[in-house]
Amino acid sequence: MSGVLDHVMIRVEDLEASLEWYDTHLNYEEKGRWEADTFTNVFLGPEGMHDEGAKLELTYNHDDRTYEMGDAWGHIAVRVPEGELEEHYHQLLDEGVDDYRDPESCGGRYAFVKDPDGHEVEIVQRDPDLPKWSLDHTMIRVADADEALGFWTRKFEYEHTGRWESDSFANYFMKPEGATDAAMAVELTYNYDGRSYTMGDAWGHLAVRADDLHDYWDTLMERHARDYRDPASCDDRYAFTKDQDGHEVEIVEA
Repeated sequence: MSGVLDHVMIRVEDLEASLEWYDTHLNYEEKGRWEADTFTNVFLGPEGMHDEGAKLELTYNHDDRTYEMGDAWGHIAVRVPEGELEEHYHQLLDEGVDDYRDPESCGGRYAFVKDPDGHEVEIVQRDPDLPKWSLDHTMIRVADADEALGFWTRKFEYEHTGRWESDSFANYFMKPEGATDAAMAVELTYNYDGRSYTMGDAWGHLAVRADDLHDYWDTLMERHARDYRDPASCDDRYAFTKDQDGHEVEIVEA
């Protein structure tokens, strides 16, 4: 389906350690790989991914650089069957994953662990028919909720699939109209205190799938999306825009 989120990219400092972590703990398998002279991209996902399921892209630069996490990037979330949160969280601890935020500290509704680079991985409970450990959403922080909602609604025709309002912040979940439950959502987190965020370079981008790269890009330009890296500058294989906060959004052809 054109418009669904295709993958989320994060940068890692030790590719083999990251691949082992996601294989050992989330049963992720390699779905694709791109080897360049200076970097490697590896795409991961659970066995039996849905057609609209999103992949995790690990980017490893060959120059041994280190990364800053920043706080504009929040986390990825993975699914376990409803009622099995405690079981799977403690399974991860038994496998050697550090105890970061247990289910009890999160009201019994979710939990968090961290991967070898410190990227936060939330564990959420969902329909048991969805592939276990598949990507449920990616959370990013935004400075203005109205602008962020407008960006995803106008540019990509996304709609609300859920929201959470608290005393100090709000979470908004967005997907394209007609997307299945298996599709990954983008979670927009807005804190009411007017804080600003540091992007950091450990966080890479979200990628949106297009049936036709050039047609989709032309539509984004008609809707006044930012022309960050057009298809021609990317060898007509992909393109990039940015949202109002500077989060990069890649357009890839299905």
